[in-house]
Amino acid sequence: MTPDQHLELLHATTISIVRRGIDLTARQQTVFLTVHLCDGPHTVRGMATALNVNKPAITRALDKLESLDLVRREDDPQDRRSVLVKRTAKGAAFLREMRRIVGAAAGAVREAA
Repeated sequence: MTPDQHLELLHATTISIVRRGIDLTARQQTVFLTVHLCDGPHTVRGMATALNVNKPAITRALDKLESLDLVRREDDPQDRRSVLVKRTAKGAAFLREMRRIVGAAAGAVREAA
């Protein structure tokens, strides 16, 4: 795929997700995908370091994701100062839907080429 086709894919995917009523910022999507695609455990501190943003930015993204039940936070039993970020069933279902959306958008971009 060319860079323009990648952008078309991103655009089509984002539009489809927004039309389904889940309107996430780029940061919220990145945090969501980090939790659901990368092996854990995930902590606020670890994600802030990995994404090169401050901890409050991760916390705000998690506030939104948790309000949608796409992730959940739990106290870390090994370190009471830390919070673990976990996957949820609704988040896993949303990830499956995202995969379907990306697949359909990729097919449309390939056909248009």
